[in-house]
Order: sequence, then structure tokens, then C-alpha cells
Amino acid sequence: MESLASTSTVAATATMTARQLPPVIHPSASCLIKRSIDILGSLIGLLVLALIAIPVAIAIKLESSGPIFYSQERYGLHGATFRIWKFRSMVANADDLKALIKNEVQGQLFKNENDPRITRVGQFLRRTSLDEFPQFWNVLKGDMSLVGTRPPTGDEVANYASHHWERLNVKPGITGQWQVSGRSSIKDFEEVVKLDLLYQELWNPIYDLRLIFRTVFHLLSRSDAY
Repeated sequence: MESLASTSTVAATATMTARQLPPVIHPSASCLIKRSIDILGSLIGLLVLALIAIPVAIAIKLESSGPIFYSQERYGLHGATFRIWKFRSMVANADDLKALIKNEVQGQLFKNENDPRITRVGQFLRRTSLDEFPQFWNVLKGDMSLVGTRPPTGDEVANYASHHWERLNVKPGITGQWQVSGRSSIKDFEEVVKLDLLYQELWNPIYDLRLIFRTVFHLLSRSDAY
């Protein structure tokens, strides 16, 4: 608990020092059409979640001890914090073991293709993106959107440069420009930032729908998530 509190404090300090200018108010943050799409999509997602929750929960508990859901503090629109929810895809003490795992991505992002903390059930959940379904609750609450940027963790934002905060001028999303552009093949955080800013430049409600359909098509055809 102390380490989590320390990370939050460092990240909060970084937020105040790195952002010298007021955050940009991106039009997507107040668009009623986007919010309506989010509400409708989250309700559909939560319906699917209700159907898969019991078999997924049983599979998780049969393989490893620990909670069914994983919760973590993340940073969203303009650096506001919220708790994200997922099905647990790693061992219960995964956060404590993170320092022992090699980061295969350059910059303020953490990825490892063969992360040993991921369980066998977790590999399936990630490959099919079923682990993401509890996030529809975050979307319904308004912490997230169906489409946006990946919400960073406290240890990531603690090392943000000023221009990195621009990616948080929109709500974080379950999917986004990075996810449909081959997320597992991108090994440089600066490329992620470029894709996030490209999304902000191209954004409109129709573009959101296009990214949603591309995400669904990608999941039904093949997934490279890890």
C-alpha cells in the first residue's frame, strides 16, 4: 500500500510540474453524440459481461488463487485519476513482481511479449480481449470512453515529458488509434503518442464508429494482444 501511495504522490507531483500550460479542451470530451455512443456501447458490453462472467470467473479461480477482478489506479482525462477494472490475467502478486520483468518497449510504457506473470487463462483472455470487458463499467461511469487513448499508470506518468500529457486531452478508451494500428508491434512510446495525437486530429463521432468496427473486425479475425 505504501508503494502505491508513493507512486501516486510522485505522479501527482509530476502532473503539476510537467504541465506548465492549462490542458486543452478537446471537443470529444464534451460531445453528446460521443457520450451517447459510449452509453449505448457500454450497456451492450455489460450485457455480454453478464453472460461471460461466471465461466471466466471459474476458469480464473481454477488456475490460480486470488481475486477474479484486477483493479488499478490509472490516469485519465487531463490527468484525473480513476480505478480501472479488468478480469485478472496475471498471478495475484503481479504488481510486486513487475520490477523483475524486462520491459520490451522504449519509453513510458511497459510491455513484455512473454511476461511470465500471465497465467494460461490470462493468455486466452488477453488474446481474445475478454479481460477488458469489465472496463465497460468505467465507460458507463464516464471515466473512460469506448474510443480514446490507453490510460497510463502512475509510474508511467511520473516520467512524462510535457508533450506526453497531450495524449490525455481526450478520455482514455477501451480501444483507439494505437490498438487498431498493431499495438504489439509498436515498441516505442513516442510512436504511441504520435498515434494518440493523430486520433485527436482526426476525431469526429463517425471516426469513433470506424475505429470501433475496425476493433471488432480485428478481434474476430486475429488478435495480437498481450
